[in-house]
Amino acid sequence: MEGGEGKLLRVLCSKKSLLSPREPGLRWLIGSPLFLPRFNIVSSFRCLHYLLDDTCSPNFSREADDIRTLLLRGFDIVGALLINNGETESNARKAAEASCKMRSFLSVNAELDVMIGAVADLNGENLHDEVSKDDGLSLSGAEGKKLRDVPGGTKTLSSPFFLTNKLESELEARYPQNCSLLHTALGIDLSVFLSSSKAAMCERIRSLIDQPFTELKDPHVAFLVQGPSVASDGVSSAIVLHDIDLDSNRYLPANVSLLNNKKDSDANYLVCSQFCSKNKPVSFLAAGENADVLRITVLSNQSRNISKFGVPMAEYFPEPTRCVLASFKLDVLCFSSKDFPVASAISKLVVPGLIDQLTALKKAISPNLLSHHPQLQAYHFLPPGILHPITAVYELTHGEREVEQSEKRRSLHSRLGLPLDRPLLLIANALTCGRKSNNLLRNGHPYLKNVHTQIPSSGVSGGVISLVAGSYEYYHYLLDGIDDNGWGCAYRSLQTIMSWFGLQHYTSVEVPSHREIQQALVEIGDKEPSFVGSHEWIGAVELGFVLDKLLGVSCKIMNVRSGAELPEKCRELTAHFESQGTPVMIGGGVLAYTLLGVDYNEASGDCAFLILDPHYTGNDDLKKIVSGGWCGWKSAVDSKGRSFFLKDKFYNLLLPQRPNMV
Repeated sequence: MEGGEGKLLRVLCSKKSLLSPREPGLRWLIGSPLFLPRFNIVSSFRCLHYLLDDTCSPNFSREADDIRTLLLRGFDIVGALLINNGETESNARKAAEASCKMRSFLSVNAELDVMIGAVADLNGENLHDEVSKDDGLSLSGAEGKKLRDVPGGTKTLSSPFFLTNKLESELEARYPQNCSLLHTALGIDLSVFLSSSKAAMCERIRSLIDQPFTELKDPHVAFLVQGPSVASDGVSSAIVLHDIDLDSNRYLPANVSLLNNKKDSDANYLVCSQFCSKNKPVSFLAAGENADVLRITVLSNQSRNISKFGVPMAEYFPEPTRCVLASFKLDVLCFSSKDFPVASAISKLVVPGLIDQLTALKKAISPNLLSHHPQLQAYHFLPPGILHPITAVYELTHGEREVEQSEKRRSLHSRLGLPLDRPLLLIANALTCGRKSNNLLRNGHPYLKNVHTQIPSSGVSGGVISLVAGSYEYYHYLLDGIDDNGWGCAYRSLQTIMSWFGLQHYTSVEVPSHREIQQALVEIGDKEPSFVGSHEWIGAVELGFVLDKLLGVSCKIMNVRSGAELPEKCRELTAHFESQGTPVMIGGGVLAYTLLGVDYNEASGDCAFLILDPHYTGNDDLKKIVSGGWCGWKSAVDSKGRSFFLKDKFYNLLLPQRPNMV
């Protein structure tokens, strides 16, 4: 685009996430007007609701209802991308016009702004351009053309278009580490006596929910702003802003109460950065739990309307009534530049964000919902591939595993382009928003996680590395004071695999002890009762039985007649790590290992195996584990001709499969 620094267009999300899924439809382009260049795209949301199955005619009302809660204030729709089988400028104009209309549905007072319209050919070569890095991408015309002005205040980018790399240093210069998150939580408990009339019942609930709308705009409401930074005297930075303060975009009045007692703060231009950690590096591209979180508490003077001459009041219902208890937990995250004024952040981001969630709650109230005591709560997530948090409101009365909740998560996965076989939006995945995690440490200490990330390269020339996806814990001999030296390696491999399923939130089942593993095998009839408490070995088959018994996880078993044949299985192992991503147990002879990945050159057949060895007996010292080779790349045959896998032993490999769930 022409016109200087502020009109450059940058696409920060990956090409894959922008165009996924590869099927016809409209994508809402998400950016943040708080950063320069002003035209930036950080993600795309798939349009799910259309009129008459026309990809150029979204159902704006339904789309707005979904996105209003999903999208953090501070981000906005900056355009639309239409993926279809024909690429014309008219379609680009339609996409831009759709984004303008969508913006007006999301905000009644939406300011007229330049919107981006783009199209992509579903079958065109532009979908197959090679990109060496996922971040730092630029969107431009096929011949380097500028975005074209079209009538109606929009900018269009007609296809074919392509994505090209931008140097990371250039992005860091344009996007300083200056983002912050504003966090506000507000609980609402309603106790309502309802008649048998469904219409009256819904109207009564809606009228009660309208009360917080009014209170948020009440001049007696104040906002306590607290930052994570701590002053030299040990007191956190904090300030109270009243209604009159929120009208000021530059300076705060003299009556502002400053809790950290800084004498010169009243006269300063108070921006978010004054409440943030001074030396904490935060990247715009990872605005999640690493960002500074400013906590904003809503304070309301509830006693101002109470008359000292007040008398008890009673309300009479002539019809049979019942009491319904409803609990709502508003939890709002807003995205802001650290240079943004605090007063403006509250009035333009926080309060509208609270109203957005109240609107969503009001729409959720229905006669069907009121058949029980509703418990609605908002959670924030940062799923992989999304560069900013998103918000989802869940109904918790019957638990998050019920069918209705699963369908809601499936819809969210579809909108965000997330895989439909992985639980990325369960409550256990929610962000803590700067709070410490409530996860308790088993046996009083943390376990080492992801020790392979410190391992140097395998040395395979031209190989393709395929690794375990996600986190796991390292279980090895003598851990937790259990002396299993010489017999417990397969148990430890199973514990590592179980930890992977827990850390990926497929299960809340704790990692079992040796005895619990043995008890599970007895319960399914694989072992005699005398097996419990013994030091007998187990192998890949028994591990599969336990995973099925405790987690309902199915497994594939790969049989190899000799260690010399393991390299022939690299293609299958590569496919496993790419599609399933689970740790693999290798059992052979009297030894068991955990396989975390393979490095395989398909052309030459050269390969290496990333082995996590459970036979380690020392303390959880990462440097010692890595330097001692207890986790490292193992060649089938090393430079001295020695074989890691024995030629005269057979091997069974256990390949756990991901449950198909969201």
